[in-house]
Amino acid sequence: MKKIINPWKGLDGYLCFACSPDNPSGLHMEFHEDGDDVVALWKPTKYYQGWLDTLHGGIQSTLMDEVGGWLIVRKLQTTGVTSKLEAKFIKSISTNEPLLTIKGRIKEQKRNAVFLETEIFNSQNELCSRADMVYFVISKERAKEEFYFNGCHTEDESV
Repeated sequence: MKKIINPWKGLDGYLCFACSPDNPSGLHMEFHEDGDDVVALWKPTKYYQGWLDTLHGGIQSTLMDEVGGWLIVRKLQTTGVTSKLEAKFIKSISTNEPLLTIKGRIKEQKRNAVFLETEIFNSQNELCSRADMVYFVISKERAKEEFYFNGCHTEDESV
């Protein structure tokens, strides 16, 4: 797996709940590229529970949504917005899990609509949640102007 460099790190005002390293209440997600997949490894804590020792479904949806966004950033080199996310919660996730694996991949693209699937696996590699998503992407020019996006690279790539 190749670590993806966060292209917004250090940008003034960048406090994304899911991926900013500077948001004190955030999830501090980091991403890797593994073939066609984008992968995040994440450790839950008790502060993200819904029921006792159980990871909140909204946090699970956020984890999957963010992996979807990073799929677009890395694989298509642009940005956009989630227009649909249909989550299925298959197995509860303990906030005591040592590490979750969140994976996603692009299934199909039709013009500006990109169809994705994302999944969360517990530390025993059991599928716990999955989501089918539709992401609406914008032009690279608009991504640069409106989202300060100048490309997304992995640590092994020269910029």
